Amino acid sequence: MAIKSTDIRLADEAPTSRLRTVKRVLLGGFLVFAGVTHLTVARDEFKAQVPKSVTRYAPLTTDQVVLASGVAEIALGLSLLFARRSQRPTVGWVAAAFFAAVFPGNLAQFVHRRDAFGLDTDKKRFLRLFFQPVLIAWSLYATGAWRRRVR
Repeated sequence: MAIKSTDIRLADEAPTSRLRTVKRVLLGGFLVFAGVTHLTVARDEFKAQVPKSVTRYAPLTTDQVVLASGVAEIALGLSLLFARRSQRPTVGWVAAAFFAAVFPGNLAQFVHRRDAFGLDTDKKRFLRLFFQPVLIAWSLYATGAWRRRVR
């Protein structure tokens, strides 16, 4: 019996698990939704998360930062949804980097006690800080990025 080249799979080409696919699609959909709300209905809410230092050192207004991050979220979400399997780990690392990059905004919201998205107490704003590492891990797991890096 001859072995066909299609019968042999490298570890990096292993099929995606259903759980990983579901998590990737959920994260992609979440990012697209969040990005659209940056551009529309939640624009003012997102302004509460833009640290003052960003507009001090970058030639952008707070509104422009919110719009740019919304476009980035939509692009990342669509990439998570539609990237080829071979590109997904890269998209996962980019999404993880994005989640790390926006963490200072969550921290600024906590430190400056800015209310937004129902985060109207110090406790709620503090607890929100712990979701960013979860999103980072989620993006790495859902795309197989961490698994590929570890090997």
